[in-house]
Amino acid sequence: MKLIDLYTALNSLLARVLQALEPLFALGVRSFVGWQFMKSGWLKLSAWDNTLYLFNEEYHVPVLPPELAAVIGTGGELVFGTLVLLGFAGRAAALGLAVVNVMAVVSYAQVLLAPGFEAALAMHYLWGLMLLVIAVYGPGLWSIDGLMARWSSAAPRLQMHAA
Repeated sequence: MKLIDLYTALNSLLARVLQALEPLFALGVRSFVGWQFMKSGWLKLSAWDNTLYLFNEEYHVPVLPPELAAVIGTGGELVFGTLVLLGFAGRAAALGLAVVNVMAVVSYAQVLLAPGFEAALAMHYLWGLMLLVIAVYGPGLWSIDGLMARWSSAAPRLQMHAA
């Protein structure tokens, strides 16, 4: 066997193994990043007075009044976070959550961009990258979007057999 044939065979085997793990990987990415934002949104909602204080005094959301920014930010974290976790409208939800993530960095830049907060900023970069992976590659086979795609592709076959 030539060296190139061995390389091709091993590369093909590795690709098959990793492709089998794609649904689990997508579920893990969605679960991790969706949960982070859902948890943040729930914390804001459960301590609404503190949330309003932070949006009035700490977070500097451009253009929007602080109270409206608090409602939109909290709602975005909860709604988009849940949709990402479930993989329902997964690509659009990931993009929506990416906007929430960017706005969080912009609104709290005076802290996140300060020396000593590199790890906190890095988490926003990580979440942003994970959300882009979901937006580009989709929410995966083990998602509501994946389930609906399988159902819709099976529907014509089911109708043919029923006729």
